[in-house]
Amino acid sequence: MSIADIRSGLATNLATISGLRTAPELIDNPSPPVALVNLESVDYDQAYQSGLTLYNFTITVIVGRAAERTMQRKLDSYIQPTGSQSVKVAVESDRSLSGYAQDLRVTNAGSIGSIQINDQTYLAAEFTVTVYA
Repeated sequence: MSIADIRSGLATNLATISGLRTAPELIDNPSPPVALVNLESVDYDQAYQSGLTLYNFTITVIVGRAAERTMQRKLDSYIQPTGSQSVKVAVESDRSLSGYAQDLRVTNAGSIGSIQINDQTYLAAEFTVTVYA
């Protein structure tokens, strides 16, 4: 198991959302709608004899230009805790990431609003994911 395997597994789970592009790593010029996987921190030795490591990821979902009214509804559908467009449902659809994790949880959707990328303003949200491996 490697961090790259976990990133790839998260991106694969996100790809189950129709119309959402995914990237297991940050990219220079994202083309919305897109979900980007970023490792935020690692908590070692969470169980006896280094039996558990917690990997904390942020998944940034960029839906489109902030000026478009339909983008807010699109972002709302990604933030919902249930449904076919839900990031939480998609990420948790395979909680073992094809055997690379013991479990995972989407714990938060935050930083909801506008972000700047290459002089363009987009609507986005960040999802916090904890992977137990």
